[in-house]
Amino acid sequence: MRLTRRSLLAATTAAAALPTASPASAATRRRRTGFENLAADGYAQLSGQRTGIVTNPTGVTRDVRHIVDVMHADDRVNLTAVFGPEHGFRGTAQAGGSEGRYDDPATGLPVYDTYLKSGRPLADIFTASGVDTVVFDIQDVGARFYTYIWTLYDCMEAAQLAGKRFVVLDRPNPVTGRAALGPVLHKEFATFVGRQPISQAHGMTVVELARLFNGEFLAAPVELDAVLMSGWKRSEWYDDSGLPWVPPSPNMPTPETALVYSGTCLFEGTNLSEGRGTTRPFELLGAEGVDGRWAEAANGLGLPGVRFREAYFAPTFSKFQGKTIGGVQVHVHDRDAYDPVRTGIALLVTAKKVWSGFAWRADNWIDKLTGSTLVRTMIDAGAGTDEVVAGWEEELAAFRRVRREYLVYR
Repeated sequence: MRLTRRSLLAATTAAAALPTASPASAATRRRRTGFENLAADGYAQLSGQRTGIVTNPTGVTRDVRHIVDVMHADDRVNLTAVFGPEHGFRGTAQAGGSEGRYDDPATGLPVYDTYLKSGRPLADIFTASGVDTVVFDIQDVGARFYTYIWTLYDCMEAAQLAGKRFVVLDRPNPVTGRAALGPVLHKEFATFVGRQPISQAHGMTVVELARLFNGEFLAAPVELDAVLMSGWKRSEWYDDSGLPWVPPSPNMPTPETALVYSGTCLFEGTNLSEGRGTTRPFELLGAEGVDGRWAEAANGLGLPGVRFREAYFAPTFSKFQGKTIGGVQVHVHDRDAYDPVRTGIALLVTAKKVWSGFAWRADNWIDKLTGSTLVRTMIDAGAGTDEVVAGWEEELAAFRRVRREYLVYR
């Protein structure tokens, strides 16, 4: 069955093959997003189609116009609906919220809410919208528990159920596409912060993830097309792209946040603050009673590419709102050497050792974030960073072998 589905996938994504560049064009290669290539081709892939798009504030051009506004004003494309994810299409909602159903004041287009909807209920929304093709264009940040990739998965599944074509427009993985890192989700821990068994930092673009989802995880593959980027290399960071950074969510203000997020988001599963309510979410971590011993212990590990500063801060919302707390700030000085997931584990291990008040969230949210009980139980048993990391290496190696088949940028 897998071979059959992969053959089908190859056929339905043939347009995703990278063009062969001449030496001259390689020297002067021009970087383009999937949307830029779609528009440059006169929206040919959407010709004659009533089109709906799943997007959010990150769906912008280089001159920061929203692609919905651009497409709505262009007679070459028949854009008839917008589908908003968590935080909403225009980005007015905080974490765990959405904008609901409304008509967009700028374009008059109907906006449908996809947040926490999947399967047949989401398929019914696609059917009710009257679209022929669903397009996806959202900037991801490279971590399994960032929910937009599961919005992608849910929309692919729903489009298949509704008999709709699905087109993914690619954007860079802001923390490069060099490697998959961290534990792999176990299916019994599947939630909206991880639907399927991929690694904690996946090292893929959304087109590559869509290919993976279609070939490995969907019960029936959707009719999938992709519009690739031009000129993107797996080794590149977001600032190489020349694209403006638009926060994909309120607590992802900079590419530097994305750099640490796949590791330090694990503190959502503890009673320590992960920095929400500060200007440096996921870089600042702390709690009442934490002092300089934590930064000292973390620096003592000699982790590559990163240093830790004793820090004090007062979150304006979320954990410890309005209270001055102690902790660390994560300072990455060599992002090529830095391993965000190993660093996140090291910070959990050292926090538990130096602060007697350390506790996991009562709902064991850490298991949902890491994808199994392994991290929590090993740290509770006194394991060090290297032991915890070794605990997932076999499953990670197996995922990397599968992942390799779906990469389209070399």
